[in-house]
Amino acid sequence: MDTRSVDVVVIGAGQAGLSAGHHLHRTGFTAGTGFVILDGDDGPGGAWRHRWPTLTVDRVHGFHDLPAMPFPAAAPDRRASEVVSDYFAAYEREFELPVERPVRVESVHSLPDGRLDVRTDRGHWTARALINATGTWSRPFWPHYPGRAEFRGRQLHTADYRGPAEFAGHRVVVVGAGTSAVQLLGEISPVAASTTWVSRRPPDFREIEFTPEHGRAAVALVEARVRAGRPPSSVVGVTGLALTPEVRRLREQGVLDRLPMFERITPDGIAWADGRFVAADMILWCTGFRAAIDHLAPLHLRAAGGGIVMDGTRVAADGRIHLIGYGPSASTVGANRAGRAAVREIRALLGSTAALD
Repeated sequence: MDTRSVDVVVIGAGQAGLSAGHHLHRTGFTAGTGFVILDGDDGPGGAWRHRWPTLTVDRVHGFHDLPAMPFPAAAPDRRASEVVSDYFAAYEREFELPVERPVRVESVHSLPDGRLDVRTDRGHWTARALINATGTWSRPFWPHYPGRAEFRGRQLHTADYRGPAEFAGHRVVVVGAGTSAVQLLGEISPVAASTTWVSRRPPDFREIEFTPEHGRAAVALVEARVRAGRPPSSVVGVTGLALTPEVRRLREQGVLDRLPMFERITPDGIAWADGRFVAADMILWCTGFRAAIDHLAPLHLRAAGGGIVMDGTRVAADGRIHLIGYGPSASTVGANRAGRAAVREIRALLGSTAALD
């Protein structure tokens, strides 16, 4: 099987991966021989490529520019998936980033000579350092509840959502207390026969404006978790839900009257320990995502707490590995900073023996 060698492999071409690619190129790494970006998708856009069609530009909480190229102005009613994918494609062209796609990374191993063996469905790449920027979208989290397998209706995850039409006339249960649950309830409730909102924790509505200072404070909370070797919580999860005009309207209409988490799922609905029952045809799990890092398992990076102990972007147990778009850098602004920081450390690690222009 074909094997190619570079100094740095970047896995993922979303915001974090493209940021890393820009800084690698800017600091002198040669495209194609000094570094390569491996992306599992068929085209540009990262996770944004898969966002539901009804998520328009005016409903996105914010998008931070990639380094050295401003995010373009776009009509508020344009699909976010299209606008961001076009932006990422233009970015790849402008900076001539060596993105190989579709390439699906299957596993990463350490070789006896100290290099890393990145095994994919299109051959092997060996590298002296690796920047993992795979994000979370490809790993939706489905919590286990008794009876889930026996439910006779349909179950979907946020990752499967394509718009409200398929929920029309159905009794729908939405699970989760995050932004996605609130947004999708707002879309589904006008067409569904009924909606029921349940979550493990009460939703955290806040009368705040998400300023840069607020975002940095949230990132710091997540960073403390990964430094301790615990699995990261999402940045969005610690910022709470902003009481936007749309959210206020939904609360006034009773759409956001939330119930505590049910005890079990029955073939025809959901049930609580106190005897309450809600009939349902569909369950939409807005229960978030987990870091897509299973391909790193052969490197044995996980700590006893279940997470990976991090020092900034660097894995504390292996200085060759950097995780960006992970934990505190799982946001557009965080991904940019993380890409720059990872490249700075890798440049120092490899020194003058890297393949530079």
